[in-house]
Formats: sequence, C-alpha cells, structure tokens
Amino acid sequence: MVRKLVLSLIAILGAGALFVGAQNRQISGTVANPDGQPIVGATVVVDGTSAGTTTGSNGKFTVTAPADATLTVSFLGYETQSVPVGGKTWLDIELKEDSQSIDDVIVVAYGTTKKEAFTGSASVIKTDDIAKRQVSNVTNALSGVTSGVQVTSTNGQPGTDATVRIRGIGSFSASNKPLYVVDGVPYDGQISSINTADIESLTVLKDAAASAIYGARGANGVILITTKRGKSSEAVITVDAKWGSNSRAVPQYDVITDPGQYMELVGQSMSTYAQLLRGFTPEQAAQYIEKNVYTNSAGGVGYRVFDYPEGETLIGADGKLNPNATLGYVNGDYLFLPDNWYDELFDKGNLRQEYNVSISGNSDKINYYASLGYLDDSGIMSNSGFTRYSTRLKADYQAKKWLKFGANVSYSNVENNNPTNQTSSGSSANIFYLTGMIAPIYPLYIRNAEGSVAKDSHGYTMYDFGDTSTGMPYKRTFMSGSNPASMWELDKATYTYDDFSSRYYATVDIYKGLKFTYNLGVDLSAYRYQRLYNPYYGQYSKVGGVIYVANKRELALNQQQLLNYSGTFADKHNIDILVGHETYKWKRSYLQGGREKIFNPNVVELNNAISQQSNDSYTDNYFTEGYFAQVNYDFDGKYFISGSYRRDASSRFHKDHRWGDFGSVGASWILSKENFLSGAEWLDLLKIKASYGVQGNDNLLYQTGETNYYPYADQYTLSQLDGSFATALSYKGNKDITWETSHSINAGVEFSFWQGRLAGNVEYFNRRTSDMLYYMPSPNSIGYAYYPTNVGSVRNSGVEIDLNSTVFRTKNVTWTLNANLTYLKNKIIKLDESLGGEWIDGSRIYREGESMYQLYLRKYAGVNENGQSTWYLADGSATTEYAQADRFTTGDILPKVYGGFGTTLEFFGIDFSIAFAYQLGGKVYDNTYASLMHAGTAQTAGSNWHKDILRAWKIGDEAGSTDVPRLYTSDTNTNSMSDRFLISSNYLDITNITLGYTLPSSWTRKVHISKLRLYMAADNVALFTKRQGLDPRQSYTAAGSYRYAPIRTISGGINLTF
Repeated sequence: MVRKLVLSLIAILGAGALFVGAQNRQISGTVANPDGQPIVGATVVVDGTSAGTTTGSNGKFTVTAPADATLTVSFLGYETQSVPVGGKTWLDIELKEDSQSIDDVIVVAYGTTKKEAFTGSASVIKTDDIAKRQVSNVTNALSGVTSGVQVTSTNGQPGTDATVRIRGIGSFSASNKPLYVVDGVPYDGQISSINTADIESLTVLKDAAASAIYGARGANGVILITTKRGKSSEAVITVDAKWGSNSRAVPQYDVITDPGQYMELVGQSMSTYAQLLRGFTPEQAAQYIEKNVYTNSAGGVGYRVFDYPEGETLIGADGKLNPNATLGYVNGDYLFLPDNWYDELFDKGNLRQEYNVSISGNSDKINYYASLGYLDDSGIMSNSGFTRYSTRLKADYQAKKWLKFGANVSYSNVENNNPTNQTSSGSSANIFYLTGMIAPIYPLYIRNAEGSVAKDSHGYTMYDFGDTSTGMPYKRTFMSGSNPASMWELDKATYTYDDFSSRYYATVDIYKGLKFTYNLGVDLSAYRYQRLYNPYYGQYSKVGGVIYVANKRELALNQQQLLNYSGTFADKHNIDILVGHETYKWKRSYLQGGREKIFNPNVVELNNAISQQSNDSYTDNYFTEGYFAQVNYDFDGKYFISGSYRRDASSRFHKDHRWGDFGSVGASWILSKENFLSGAEWLDLLKIKASYGVQGNDNLLYQTGETNYYPYADQYTLSQLDGSFATALSYKGNKDITWETSHSINAGVEFSFWQGRLAGNVEYFNRRTSDMLYYMPSPNSIGYAYYPTNVGSVRNSGVEIDLNSTVFRTKNVTWTLNANLTYLKNKIIKLDESLGGEWIDGSRIYREGESMYQLYLRKYAGVNENGQSTWYLADGSATTEYAQADRFTTGDILPKVYGGFGTTLEFFGIDFSIAFAYQLGGKVYDNTYASLMHAGTAQTAGSNWHKDILRAWKIGDEAGSTDVPRLYTSDTNTNSMSDRFLISSNYLDITNITLGYTLPSSWTRKVHISKLRLYMAADNVALFTKRQGLDPRQSYTAAGSYRYAPIRTISGGINLTF
C-alpha cells in the first residue's frame, strides 16, 4: 500500500512537472514604434511576476513565461501596452506614441522644461500639424492653430512671410514682429529658407514670464523652432513626395462681365446727367451719349467695340443696348474685341511639387539627422513662383561622460520670381488691380482685321496698351498706356538668395548638476535682385529699357555662455538656476546700380546697358549685449516659482540711454496633486498659474516699414553743389530716445479630465506698453517734419481658451477635436500731453481711453429725392456737399474674437483631418468695393462696376427706394471715403483638409518598407466672408483685391519610411 501511494505521488508530481514544463516557455519578439523602427530599452514584464527584460539594440527581447501569460510592455514617450501571449512563441509588438507624455516636456527659452513646471504662457504646435500644411513659408501655417496668435497676409506670392502678431499690437511706430529662434539661438535668415519638413515643433512664447529673458528682441513674443533629430537606434530613412496645382483661392468681386450691360450703365450715367442738368429728353440724351461715349471726357470710355448700323445709336432712348449691335468693331486694319482679362492672365493649373528625403538615427554616443529638400511652388500669374533647394545636417556627440557637443548646419538656395507692384493699388503693372477694375469692354490684344492676334517685328505678341503708342486709334479712359501682360512677357524680375545658417554648442558637466554651455549661431545671407524693364513697350520704352541690379549681404553672429545648475534637496526641493551672457552682432551691406538703353533684352546685367548710370550703397550695423539670470524652484512637484532678470544694451540708443532692465516672476500650483483631490479619479490635472514681467523694445521703424538703426542720431544726405560737397538733413534724431517698455500680466488654469478625454487651458492676459517709440510731428518751419521720441501707452488685454478632446480611442479608431479662441481688447491709455488726448492722422483717430483701431470718417446718410449721396452733419442733418460733412469716429473695428478649430479621425489605417480659422466682431474698410461703386465720372470712366450698382437710383425712383446713389457723370464724391464702405470683417477659413491611408505594415515590411502612406491634401480650401472677393485676412483696417491673391493648393503625395 505504501508502495502504491509513493508511486501515485511520483506520478502526480511528474504530471505537474510536465504541465509546468509545458506552460513555461521562451517567448521572443520585437518592440517597434508606429514607423516600424525598433525601440531600444523598452521594458517587457510578465504580469504578476518579477520576471522581465529589456529590448536590445535591434528591439528584440526574450523572456520566459507561461503560454497564457500577459506581457506588459512600456517605454518613455509611448503608451504602455498589455499583450496576451496566447500560446505564441514570437510576438511583434507596436507601441503607440503617448501624446500626453510627449507633451510633458516643452521647449522654452534656453532649454526645455516639464510642462507642469512652466509658470508662463506657451503653445506647442507639433510636427504632424505642420506637415499637413503645404506652405513654402511656415508663418503661413500658423493661422488658427493656437490661441493668442493672429495672422494676416498682404501678399500671396509663394515664399512671402505672413504677418504674425502675438496678443495684439502694442506700438504705434515700433516693430510688433515676434522673435524667431531656431534650436536655441535667434534666427536672422529668411523664414522661407527653413524647410518645414525639418521642423519637429513650434513653441509660441506669449507672456513676459516666457520671453522676457530674451531681452530686447523678445518684446513681441517668441516663436521657437525646433528641428528634427534622430529617435531610433537603427537608421530611419524617410522619403516624401507630393505633386499638385496652385490656383487663386479668393475669387474676384461680383463685377459686371457683360460688355453690353456695362455700356448700358455708361449710358445711364450720361443720360441722368443730360436729363437732370441739361433738361434733355430721353431721345436727346441718347444722341448726347453717342456723341461722347467714345471720347475720353464726359464719362466716355474711349473705345468702340460694338458694330451697329450707321445713323443709329449704341444706347437707345429707353437706356437699352441697340438690338442691332454686335460685339466686335473693325476700324481700319484692326478688330476691336473685348477680352476677359481675368481668364486670360491668370494661370489656373500651376504645378506645385515638393520632394524631401531624410535619414536619422540615435545611439548612446551620437544622434544625427540629415535632409535634402526641393520645392517648386509656382505662382498663379506668369513669371511668379518660388523655388528652393535646401539641406540640413544636425549631429550631437557625447564625446565624454562630461562633454557633449553638436552642430546644426543648413543651407538654402532660393529663386523667387517676384513681379513688382503686385500689392500696389493703382499701379499699371499690377495684374490683380487691373483685372479687378478694368471694364469688360477693352481688348487685351491687338487684333488684325480678320481677328488674329497681331505679332510685332520681333515676333512678340502685340498687346493693346490703351493709347496711340502702338498705332491704335483709341485711348482707354482707364489706365491708358499700360498692359501688364506685355510687361510680364518681356520684363524680368528675379530675387535670389542663399541662406547659410549654423548652430554650434558644447556642454561640459562640471560637477553634479552644474554644467556650462556655449552656443554659437551664425546666419549668413546673400541676396541678389535683378530687374529688367523691356525696351519695346511700356513706360520705359522711350529710354530703351532699364536694368537694375542689387546685391545685399547680411551676417549675424550670436554667442551665448550659459551656466546651469539643477539639483534636488530632501527629495522634495527642486531648483534650477541659469546665469548667462549673450552678445549679438549684425551687419548688412547693400550695393545697387541701374542703367538705361538695353542692348540685349534677355541679359539682366548692368554692362548690357549704356546710359544714365546710377548707383547706391550703404552699410548698417546693430549690436546688443545682455546679462541674464533665471531661477525655477518647485516643492514636491506641486508648487512652482520662477523668476528671471535681464540687463540689455542696444546700439540703437545713445550710449547714455543704452541699457535697460527687464525681468519676470511667476508661480503655479498643481491642485490635482493635493490630497484633498486624490480621490477624484476623473481629474488628471488641475493647475493654476500667474506671472508678471517687463520687456523692452528697441525696434523703431521708418514710415516705410524698414528698421531705423540709428534713431538717436541726425541723418544727412550727401550731394554735390558746384563741385563741392553739400549736405541736407534727412532725419532728425533724438539722443534721449530709449526703450519702449511692456508690462505684462498673465493668469490661467490648465486642466485635463478623464484620462485626457478633455484637456486645455484658459488664460487672461494684460499687456501695457509705455514710453512707446513714436515719431512726433513737428512744424516744417523748423527744418524737419517729425522726430523720434517716447510717448504714451497702450493696453492689450483679453482671454484665451484652448481645448483638446480625445472623443474616442481604441486600437484601430481614434477621434480627436480641438478648438481655440482669443478675445482681444485694445485701448490707448495715454498720448503725449501736447496732443490734448486726441490725435487725428488722415482717416485714423487715436483717443485716450479708446481703441487704436478706429477710423475717422464721414457718415453716410443715404440717397435723397434726386438720387444724390448725402452725409451727416454734427447736428444730425444731412448734406450733399461731401467737403462740408462732418467726420465721426467709427468705434473699435478690431476683431473681438479670433481662433480656430478642427478634427482628426484615424480608423483602420485611414486618416482624415480638417482645420478651420475664424474671426468675429470686427469691421474693415473695403477699398475695392468703394472703387467699384463709382458714378461714371470722367475720372472713373472705363473702370468696372460692382453688380450692386444695378440697384442705383434712376430717374423716377422715390426717395428711400434704394441706398445706392445715382449714376451721374459729375458726381465725383459718390464713392468718396465714408462709413458706407465699412463691412464686417468676420470670416470662416477652411485652412486645410487632409486624407491619407497607411498600408498595413505586414504588407510593406516584406519589401523593407516600415511605413507607406498615400495622401491627398488641400490648403486654403475656402474662405467665407460677408462679400464675394473680400479678404479680411489682409489687415485689421482695410482690404482690397489689388494684392497678390492667396493661393489654393491641392496635392497628392506619398510618404515612405525605411
């Protein structure tokens, strides 16, 4: 019996051993990121045990575990994942990036910090959001992406900078432009030279606590650009290619397009004048029209483009076009036939192509990133476009445990074909102005009698210049002597530049948390501008054409010496101290020359012309020096205090007023870490913060918008008089001028609920700018019209809201929403005492206690019983005399609210996103609409009308039947400046739509491709405004269609990762 028992026990133990042996097995596999790149050092643990391992250099692991075990895989920056073994012996595990963990660290001034420890105000724009935008200049990708940032653009030419403003405008005459910093060092090259494919993130520093330590150059906020670096232990090669087309994003105004309808309106203007002033009958008025309509006076258009029987009139007594009239009139050897200038001159299928290749990697010793890029971004008009070749090489090397150094070197070669005058209202060379304003009755081309377009003796297309210079019998009343199509074909304008930008650093760990860093930034830019005005046609044909060539060289040298200490005491006291010194030297040299009478119209060099030599050269220098310190302290990761101080000197001020003192203090409290909220499982983060800071601005601008580098000094022009030197005062300096100072307050709340389902922040800001840099008007009798000084103060205040929501997240489906809003209010606190609290500057008025953004205009009172425009007097009555009407303030026209919103949906490899920007609560003066609502006078004849003119008062209409005045050839003030042409500046802009599909990695890895994504993207998709053609994004006060229009881009692309 004992024997049986022993045998039974042996059998049971043996079976148990066999069972255990069958369950515990060796499990192997790989851990990779979403791009298929191995993750080195990931932790793999068997749930419920202490058994575990870490992945090797190839991302592989081996661990012993039961067949039904679950493995927990984790790595910093990625979401922890539980993976059931399920009886398998090999597992391929993919970790998703943990966006919340990534967001825990943000780039700030002179380094990085944990987001929770940051007491200032900053917004981060990540690489995925930047990559969606098809822009040649990253500033054009900032609209609507974060609160506090407002973007306007006066020029849609590819490569052109947008105007970026952070938390309003705080100065009259000084620059309001933010400082751009690339990888820790201020950047002085062209923003368009930076390839957006190289950008890892953008951080916008908005308050003084965040940016005061940058001193003189950070007064208007700072945009930190961080370029990409290696992440994987294996080399990662990325290839991205996209092809698409550019077209005009904002349509023309709703103008008259039918030649017959236009001529009826011309007739209406002439007939109303003839009947009301001269007492003509309708029949007599028709004869009056026929006599004057083809002249350049009395409202005539100067051209005849309709053929009709001799003895009849073009416009009948009923005001209608002669039914026998046919379009096209032969006069001698030429056919005069209207063209649609808009359709003829604007290209609609311009190619945009972009290619980017990068390779990156990371090891315990070296981190590297290298890239090559090519962009060909065609414009929407002939001979305009942007071409860029770019390269970047970035490397960090851990030479010793105590020594690390690195370099980041980039080079860009850009050719920008940039036709001149495309933002100038009234310029005869401006296609946008001319096509928007010219009447639909004028020919673009000169045509032979049989209808063919004529060629000249050189084989060039002959364009109708609207005068007799090309042998034509007619003269246009509107813009005679001009035709931009000919100028585009024959003129040349090329702007090329080379940007070399480099960053170098070395960091020495001195002793336990104490380290020294030296940063050196070198930006070298070389520009060349070549301009040729052809010798055959246009304004310079009489002198045989003109050539201009200019060269400019800019060198910026920035050096930083930083000593940083970080330490922890008693496990709860954490302190970070930074002291530093920074110098900045900048130099610009400029040389240009011009000559007339060109020999070869295809060579844009000075030696290709022989007369009227002109030349000019100058050099500008700028220097700053700063000493600074910053302290960050936190207790137990709950309570945070920060402070900074900087003493800066600027060469723009006299040596007696050169130095300024600036700084900030801030504090925050993470309530969600307190015990009294420990049970709130729905609460991830609740943080309150506040800061105060003082900043300085030294960047006084001339009225042209160029920087005044010597505002304290008198400036003279040199000339010769009877063989001797002669000088003339061109600018009156002020040696007492000094820093413009901003005092900023910021307070806010950051929050996150339900494991990131809803997160965001709400902030209040108040920024008061005092001692503003300003040009004070002075009597001309003293020899100068103005002088620079420090006067007055302005306040910008408001509220910002940023919200982000992960609505739904599973293994295969993720849906996120985002929205931001900024409420902004601007107020003038104080003006110079000599102004008595009020300053009128043309159509602008500045009053203490009111907004900087209000106009001073006549107030439109409507149409009287005779169809005339009327304007209000101060007593409430109305007058038809424009000059006698009083002017009134319009109130604040600055938009009250602006921001953006969007959504992203990812499901089973498909990704879709859409982004919007918006603006509410403001008004803008519509210059183009005002011009299109003229009365048909001799001064405006030949220019087009908006279709609203069809509602104009007519003889027989009652008073009050319409608000559009009569067409009348002598009513010169009908469309003069008044609040009639103020319109809502509200808009909704679909900035981007992207749709992509990522093929399953199980397919692509078979051909050594870690990731393959196909996508379609559209930028500047649609703009919804109060009026067709209106683009309120141009400025805060006025808009018009005379600027190079924004471009819509639609592309398809492929992204490969190896």
